Amino acid sequence: MDRIPILKMGPFLLVTIQVDMHDRLALSLQDDLAERIASTGARGVLIDISSLEIVDSFIGRVLANIAGVSRVLDAQTVVVGMQPAVAITLVELGLSLPGVRTALNVERGMELLRGVMEPDPDAVDDAGPEG
Repeated sequence: MDRIPILKMGPFLLVTIQVDMHDRLALSLQDDLAERIASTGARGVLIDISSLEIVDSFIGRVLANIAGVSRVLDAQTVVVGMQPAVAITLVELGLSLPGVRTALNVERGMELLRGVMEPDPDAVDDAGPEG
């Protein structure tokens, strides 16, 4: 069975989908990503769908599921490279992709993930004052 490669880049996982997504491959990607997030402690998942010309409702739901599973495993999901026709189709199908952040390209997606990981200046440090 085909697999979509998942690359680790620092605290993030990068997935570039360069083949037509069929249902079995989408489910396999969902399972593989969950395992990789858990095994690597990745804090973010960037999914590049720029090669996809068609996204049906099933693939849209799988992307939303990936984001949900990632969130439960303490990672954020960003989908990048969505073609206008794909965006229009998702809207027409009524799919809002809850929990999925989007960016125009990989560079902007990485910036978005890095921004999510920035420490909160108002957060309380459990270690207490240094001294």
